[in-house]
Amino acid sequence: MSATITDTNFNFPNQKSVYKGKVREVYNINDELLVMIASDRLSAFDVVMPKGIPFKGQILNQIATQMMAATKDIVPNWLIATPDPNVAIGHLCEPFKIEMVIRGYMSGHAAREYKLGKRMLCGLVMPEGMKENDKFPEPIITPATKAEMGDHDEDISREDILLKSIVTSADYEVLEQYTRALFQRGTELAAKRGLILVDTKYEFGKTKDGKIVLIDEIHTPDSSRYFYANGYQERQDTGSSQKQLSKEFVRQWLISNNFQGLEGQAVPEMSDEYITTVSERYMELYEQITGKTFEKGETSNIMARIETNVLEWMENR
Repeated sequence: MSATITDTNFNFPNQKSVYKGKVREVYNINDELLVMIASDRLSAFDVVMPKGIPFKGQILNQIATQMMAATKDIVPNWLIATPDPNVAIGHLCEPFKIEMVIRGYMSGHAAREYKLGKRMLCGLVMPEGMKENDKFPEPIITPATKAEMGDHDEDISREDILLKSIVTSADYEVLEQYTRALFQRGTELAAKRGLILVDTKYEFGKTKDGKIVLIDEIHTPDSSRYFYANGYQERQDTGSSQKQLSKEFVRQWLISNNFQGLEGQAVPEMSDEYITTVSERYMELYEQITGKTFEKGETSNIMARIETNVLEWMENR
C-alpha cells in the first residue's frame, strides 16, 4: 500500500503558525500567505479515521484547484499557486465561522432529518410528501457552524447567524449570493460530465483588504454529493438507491458497522484491503468529476517532495 500523509510538521521560512483541521493543515507564512497541505486523513461524521487513504489528499486538492479555476470568473478565490499535488498556496484570509451548505435534493443529512419527521432544517421548511433524493422545488441554503477537530458541525439558521453576530447582515448577503452562483456553475459543470450536483458546502474568508473570497475545497467528493444523471428519474420512480459519487459510501460502510460518530461508539477497524478499495474509489471519483485520467504523485518520500516543491516556489515567486 502506498505511503500516506496523516500529519505534517514543516517549518517553512517566515512561518508564523500552523492550523491543523480535520483533513487539511494550514501554514501561515509571514501573515501574508497560507500554505495548505491536503492530507490523506479521512473524516466521516466529524470523526477522523485512524488510517489515511492513499492519494486522497492529492485527489481532493486537484479537484478543488481545478474547480476554483473554473469558477473564478464569478466568485473570487484565495488561490495563488499549486506547487505540489497535495499543496495549494493562497492569500491569508480570516475564515468565516460557518460553512455555507446548499442542497438541491433531499439527500444525506437532510433525508436523515426528514425520516425522523422533521420538516424544518436551519429555519427552512422542507415540503411534505418528499421521498429521499427528490429534488427540492429550488435549492435551499442550510448553513452549519464550523467545528474544531473532534467536535461536530451543527446546523444553524440564517436568523441565528445574524442574531449571534457570527456574520454581519451585509457579509451574509454576499455569502448567499456567492453560494447560489457557485452551485449553479457547479450544476452546469456536473451536467457536462453526466452528473447531478446534489448538495455541497462552501467556505469563505476575508482577505486583509476586506474582500470576501472562496477558500478551502470546492465540488470535491468530500464536500459534495453527486448522482449519475442517467437513470436518476427511473431510480426515483422505482424506489431504487441512486448511483452516486461522494464519500457517502464510506458513511454507509460505517453505519453498517454500527458507527455514526455518537458517544460510546468505536470506530470500526479498516483493513488494508478496504482502504485500498476506498483509495481506488476516490480515483474513480476524480476521473468522473474532472474527465481527466488520475496521475499518482510520487510517494517514495512524500514529505521531502512537498517541502522541496514549496521551498522552490517560495524562492522563485
